[in-house]
Amino acid sequence: MDGVSEAALDRGKVRHTIEVADECLAFRPVLIESLTPTGAQLAAAAGVGAGEAAVLQVLANGELDDIRPDQVVDLKRGDGRFIIATSDRLYWFTLDGERFDWPSKVISGGQVRKLGHVPPEWDIYLERRGERLREIGPQELVDLDAPGVETFVSRPRVWKLNVQGVIIELTAPTILVETAIEEAGFDPKKDWQIFLKVAGEPKRPVELTDTIDLRTPGIEKLRLTPKHVHNGEVPAKLCRAFALLEADLRHLQALGLRWETVVENDRRWLVIHDYPVPAGYTVRSTRLALEIPPTYPGAQIYGFYAYPPLALASGAAIDCTQMRGTVHGVEFHGWSRNRGTVQWNPATDNVSTQLTLVDAALNKEVGE
Repeated sequence: MDGVSEAALDRGKVRHTIEVADECLAFRPVLIESLTPTGAQLAAAAGVGAGEAAVLQVLANGELDDIRPDQVVDLKRGDGRFIIATSDRLYWFTLDGERFDWPSKVISGGQVRKLGHVPPEWDIYLERRGERLREIGPQELVDLDAPGVETFVSRPRVWKLNVQGVIIELTAPTILVETAIEEAGFDPKKDWQIFLKVAGEPKRPVELTDTIDLRTPGIEKLRLTPKHVHNGEVPAKLCRAFALLEADLRHLQALGLRWETVVENDRRWLVIHDYPVPAGYTVRSTRLALEIPPTYPGAQIYGFYAYPPLALASGAAIDCTQMRGTVHGVEFHGWSRNRGTVQWNPATDNVSTQLTLVDAALNKEVGE
């Protein structure tokens, strides 16, 4: 406040500026001629009839004080901010246990946030007995004239990130890539290729020291792929060491995945890259290999192999995965799975029917 005497103000030689807002909380400067105005004088200065006005003084601690028309306010101590609106009554609500008066029957989530000084990284919820908490957005309106007292609560916002199929929850909107990988239970020191996927954009590589801002619209997942440098690295040109059946070629084309045929140590392999696995494993895709016998389709395909070894997110062991096979210098772990009472039929069975066995085996381990 300016060091101005009451007498000078009363003679009209000096005016003082206060800040006044209506229920939209848009403050504007208003001139007054007294440092000790009444509620009615404050309403008149704001252009609101005294008999129609609700006058709330915004105190230094953020609380609102209801000022009656004949009540005198001492502005020499500061606190020159007011909410003055046309209203025949005051409504009230609580936010985190604190009571607030409000001159309108309707209030928005944004107004609740301003009045309660709720941080931008916190969300506001409406709490009603017998109902779940309902999040109130900035533009959402709440009727304060409804039966009962409207109770609002604020909570730290929870941010979610999918890291290779594992959902992590955060209370801050930013996180280092290295921290996200570690939070999801993966070893960030391993030789990963790391990609960030945002909806509508091509995946882009990121480094461990990069920061992910989860406020960015469309963030979908952080994807990890082993680099396998000089140790089974995927060739730039896919190998076609032997031919498959026409039915196999049609099925592989329909899958839309990269594949190759490889001969290593006199064993023939069909390798399918980025083969999807169901939720419940520590990865969402794998490099899948089927050993193709020399006399296929007369001889059956048995089981399947994966690299890196598949593991359940629960930590439970997977039985009958002791088979081993080497492709491009990398050791694949094989799942020993048979067809039960249904025998291999060379006339109808092929890569596509074997992949249905693969999918069934993968799903069975996670209870699907």
